[in-house]
Amino acid sequence: MGVVTGSITARIADGVRSIAPAAWDGCAGGGNPFVSHAFLSILEDSGSVGPGSGWQALPIIVDGADGAPAAIAPAYAKSHSQGEYVFDHAWADAWQRAGGAYYPKLQIAVPFTPVPGPRLLLRDPAQGPALIAAIEAVTRQNELSSAHATFVAPEQVPLFEAAGWLIRLGTQFHWYNQGYAGFDDFLETLASRKRKAIRKERAAAVEGLTIRHLTGAELTEGVWDAFWVFYQDTGSRKWGRPYLTRRFFSLLGERMGDHTLLILAERAGRPIAGALNLIGADTLYGRYWGCTEDVPFLHFELCYYQAIDAAIARGLKTVEAGAQGEHKLARGYEPTPTWSAHFLPDANFRRAVADYLAHERAAIAADAEMLATMTPFRKVAAG
Repeated sequence: MGVVTGSITARIADGVRSIAPAAWDGCAGGGNPFVSHAFLSILEDSGSVGPGSGWQALPIIVDGADGAPAAIAPAYAKSHSQGEYVFDHAWADAWQRAGGAYYPKLQIAVPFTPVPGPRLLLRDPAQGPALIAAIEAVTRQNELSSAHATFVAPEQVPLFEAAGWLIRLGTQFHWYNQGYAGFDDFLETLASRKRKAIRKERAAAVEGLTIRHLTGAELTEGVWDAFWVFYQDTGSRKWGRPYLTRRFFSLLGERMGDHTLLILAERAGRPIAGALNLIGADTLYGRYWGCTEDVPFLHFELCYYQAIDAAIARGLKTVEAGAQGEHKLARGYEPTPTWSAHFLPDANFRRAVADYLAHERAAIAADAEMLATMTPFRKVAAG
């Protein structure tokens, strides 16, 4: 389907699978695995997005002079607000009480993935404004209530700001590698009390267990069967039903095994817990965790401490351990801002949301300042 706005002609593709992998990745680059053709097409091929999921993949494309995609937005028509981690339920309620239809809306995002990254995939950086204009045109021409770009990479926020989109601030907790030689090297940067607490947690968590780091060909169907049980348990408690299908994990191992790290805890050879990570160019991304046995501190061990171990061993700069979680502070993860951008064509609706965001932004900024004082790192005396 074609979209025309001013001198810009864009098109809407029928899913990520309809675009050649080389053409997609030529825009996405290779640093962030979640915006790769492989990851997004796995979501489609596994049935995790598509019919019945509330996520309809409709990538928006601006072609270059050579006829190949110069800019792509990973866009989805959404019939609900689940699996986004940037909550707009109050906006939906307000719009619908006013007599409007909030859904479907347009979501520029990676489904079920609160990981910051590019939301404008640009082979030609000059096409960023054109791609945003195309997203706006799709929203207006289809009379959609809104368009939302969530977990936008910091360097792309100014593009949305320049286009007049509303910017929303959030907070996550990330760990930063300061060139550590090992975990003990990292621990030396912490206050003595925090250092001792972490050592006690780690010892208690792994007592009687074997911890394995699995990647590539080690990710067998038997391993995925075990992890599927963990994932279902966590998903049913958090979301009511898991977002991903069992086939998703098989395809992830098959197509992206070398970018996947599964940290598994075993008791007497039997898997009892696991944490799934994806490996980026300079970041380890923690995604899913689950267990069948309740072991004190094992969640912290697999999701946070073992992730730090893995990042140091691979020379990665950052560990991003998912959304929310102030308990990560005590484990050396630092408060880090995240951003989303929102396009609301209706002037009155936009005005109301802008006022809401101004108050929310002030509260989040104040909270971030407070959180920054709670990190476990040793305080350096002034002077």
